[in-house]
Amino acid sequence: MKNIRLAKLWDSLRSSYWFLPGLMVLGGMALAFGALALDHTSQLEAEELNWIYRGGADGARALLSTIAGSMVTVAATAFSITIVALQLAASNFGPRLLRNFMQDTGNQVVLGTFISTFLYCLLVLPTVRGEDYNQFIPQFSVTIGIGLAIASTGVLIYFIHHASTIIQASHVIADVADDLDRAIERLFPKEIGHGKLQSQQLVGEIPQDFDSNVCFVRAKNTGYLQVIDDQALLKTACKHDLLLRLQARPGKFVSEGNILVQVYPEKRVNQQLINKIHSTFLLGNERTEQQDVSFPIDQLVEIAVRALSPGINDPFTAIRCIDRLGTTLSFLAEREFPSPYRFDHENNLRIIAKPVEFDQLVDVAFTQIRHYGKADVRVIIRLLEAIEQIASCAHRPHDRFVLEQQAEMILQDHYEAASQEKDRERVAEKYNQVISAIKQVRTYS
Repeated sequence: MKNIRLAKLWDSLRSSYWFLPGLMVLGGMALAFGALALDHTSQLEAEELNWIYRGGADGARALLSTIAGSMVTVAATAFSITIVALQLAASNFGPRLLRNFMQDTGNQVVLGTFISTFLYCLLVLPTVRGEDYNQFIPQFSVTIGIGLAIASTGVLIYFIHHASTIIQASHVIADVADDLDRAIERLFPKEIGHGKLQSQQLVGEIPQDFDSNVCFVRAKNTGYLQVIDDQALLKTACKHDLLLRLQARPGKFVSEGNILVQVYPEKRVNQQLINKIHSTFLLGNERTEQQDVSFPIDQLVEIAVRALSPGINDPFTAIRCIDRLGTTLSFLAEREFPSPYRFDHENNLRIIAKPVEFDQLVDVAFTQIRHYGKADVRVIIRLLEAIEQIASCAHRPHDRFVLEQQAEMILQDHYEAASQEKDRERVAEKYNQVISAIKQVRTYS
């Protein structure tokens, strides 16, 4: 449970725009105090080090003041550019993608560098004293300030390049696709205890009086179910000899009072147990990809659908999204999906979950794009090519059947929207190739 909560906390911190800059500011303060302590204790003269600052008190003040003032100006400019980038991202790619931009480490490092340099100079500046006030010139500290200014110049050049890169459609699509690939690696296969093969009989595993002898554990809050601590839930079920049937899975919106879990038998349930079960379900204001593989798919679909809108008319961006979806679903078609039945080490059924199914992910990936791009021949043909690509990796008969149905719906939608007979013929020819490829895979598998 601790690991799940720490992972969620870390994900929240990464999504914030203050955490990394805040750490860098603390680092800047520590550097200032350390450099001043070195200046007070060092016995070396400036002449012994060729690279150290050798100017007077007035020059040191002017230098530190100039660096501090310029850092404030540059930080404000960088922040303004970041806000403009976020506005462009929200309008072009959708507000759901703002979280990805907030997680961008480059922007956080840039802001942290400018602010920490400013604060460093601000802390060192009051310690500079002239001859009239017991002269003290923190030579090491001023030299480090110059170094920070040079580093900040390099960071500014990086930021100009980075800010113009992260709002490009290809970069955004690649980032979301990488999130999706990591989610698949993390969740498929996903083990809770250990599962029996789905082909095995489950006769006698589920009690006959299950539906009439269960206690409903309901949600205490409203929000998106972000994480389920499956290991803690299994441990609780084993400790109290329970059978749990989950009624929600990560990514679903849960309202207060909705059923989260059915607990069998009812007689073993008390308030302490209910509280323990509640603690394994973590809700939030938005979806995350931590245990919700369909969330990054929805993000790619949103980019594609916005690109196909009449106000934008950018089918090339939509095709890029389809390329990524086809590649990812091909990879997913080769994976084993987790069984909904989870057993403890003594082969006792403990949890009945609601796993995501392949046909659901195919529907999420293609339905909206198919609907909004049905009149565009290139988009439709690319959808069919993606179906063919996925089918070549699908080893389950049901998955190939789902892909065949999706291809048929793509063809029907295009027939309804196409105005030219030549377009229909091109799409029909591609459809026949896809169906032939699916049947060949079925024959040789």
